[in-house]
Amino acid sequence: MTAESAPAPAAPAGAAEPRHGLRIFLIWLVLSAIVDPIIWFVWGPHLPPGAMSDTAASQQVDITVMAVMSAPVILFVLIYFIYALITWRQKPGDEEDGPPIHGNARISATWIIGTAVIVLGLFVYGTVELIVPAGAGAGEGNTPIWRPSGGTPLQVQVIAQQWRFTYRYPQFGGFETTDLVLPVGREVQFNVTSLDVIHSFWAIQLAVKADANPQLNNVAYTKTLHTGSFTVRCSELCGLWHGAMFDTGRVLSVAGFQAWATRTEAQLAALTRQLPPYALTYDANSVKQLGKAFHQAGLFGAGGNYYGSQYPVSP
Repeated sequence: MTAESAPAPAAPAGAAEPRHGLRIFLIWLVLSAIVDPIIWFVWGPHLPPGAMSDTAASQQVDITVMAVMSAPVILFVLIYFIYALITWRQKPGDEEDGPPIHGNARISATWIIGTAVIVLGLFVYGTVELIVPAGAGAGEGNTPIWRPSGGTPLQVQVIAQQWRFTYRYPQFGGFETTDLVLPVGREVQFNVTSLDVIHSFWAIQLAVKADANPQLNNVAYTKTLHTGSFTVRCSELCGLWHGAMFDTGRVLSVAGFQAWATRTEAQLAALTRQLPPYALTYDANSVKQLGKAFHQAGLFGAGGNYYGSQYPVSP
């Protein structure tokens, strides 16, 4: 018999197969114990949408919890895949099939129980988070089932139209402006409506998002926690210049907001008298007649007739 046809040396008698499952579990346990704290303490505080409001902070915690829960699952898949490539790869000269596996009740039961616990846990957590933080800043229609308990909120009416948001402050004489300014530490009630097509008001760093529908008031609540600026965008395709329908809002100190509101109310007093009386919705035809007066005041894109001179062509 030639050397080429000599059989491969047999495994030493009594050699036991390594406990691959235990190895994989220990590697997974160590890496999970390292990765999850990094996600929670290092990465989590920097996740969007931030913590400028209570609704934003709630969403940030939710995203962090989901990341902490999903990381061990992802690690297990990757560890098993890499371990299999290294340990069970085909050896040179080994042409035999592996031993047949007919089933393992322990593995099956562990898998079913583990996945059931994860799914049910996410169901319970998601349900609680939808109820407790008042829908995480989402619009609740015109008859919200939840209202904040921290006193009278600041009311801000968001009036959407092609292609601008304007904001009316009924507690300060009902003036309307293109500036969205809020005080820190105050509950805010957004009343969101539209003068033409369907838009969507999205104050990103406040984690407030509510559809703006004509002839409908959509209510959303939040409480500001920190001063700073935040981005406002329309997140519903609303026409030719939908992509340009964004601006920047500000959260000021209580004194700074009060000074701004008092000053703006006085500056816009003459224009405010021409506005329709404050209501939750408006007749778009009557509001558009005010466009010329607002343009003369330098408030392009306010008070109706929102297609201002900043757009190069008419649709």
